Amino acid sequence: MVYRYYMWLFVGLGNPGSEYERNRHNIGFMAVDEIASQYNFGTWKKKYQGEFCEGMIAGEKVIILKPMTYMNESGRSVQALSSFYKIPTSNIVAFHDELDVMPSKVKTKIGGGAGGHNGIRSMDAHLPDINYKRVRLGIGHPGDKDRVHGYVLGNFSKEDEKWLPDLLKVVAKEAPLLFQNQDAKFISNIALAMQPPKPKKEKPVGS
Repeated sequence: MVYRYYMWLFVGLGNPGSEYERNRHNIGFMAVDEIASQYNFGTWKKKYQGEFCEGMIAGEKVIILKPMTYMNESGRSVQALSSFYKIPTSNIVAFHDELDVMPSKVKTKIGGGAGGHNGIRSMDAHLPDINYKRVRLGIGHPGDKDRVHGYVLGNFSKEDEKWLPDLLKVVAKEAPLLFQNQDAKFISNIALAMQPPKPKKEKPVGS
């Protein structure tokens, strides 16, 4: 008999503390907060060097975790919780900011390099393997590598705030597709939802 792991772990990557709350680097926290809210998850608890809550999404039991270790040590929290609940890496989904994806865009991948992201690097170091899913939430690149540190630890701009709430809502809405190996549909549905409305064609005068 093949044993089916029924539990999933959604990890939002970010830094704890109100001073980091609206940082671009914290979009992972924002995404899982929206998921927890949209699917009416239970109360947040403090354990495993993080904050976590539990709920159901499309019939699947899900734990949402926000490591409170600061970004560079995120893997310690993820390892502690996933080890206790015996969640395999194939059932872990990490939500994180991505410099190499345009703002308001989303990409996914399984495994691969950390791409300079310290939270992903820490997860890679502490998990048994790196074959977990990453939901890469685009924040864009400042154009100069010397500006990256200040950019990711800077708050979203007023211009960003025009698309950010909508993106978080649609990521949460489409989250069930992540269980179903329908990543391409997940990405395309988000892209479609984030398209600006087409301008209405004006009727010719006298028609």
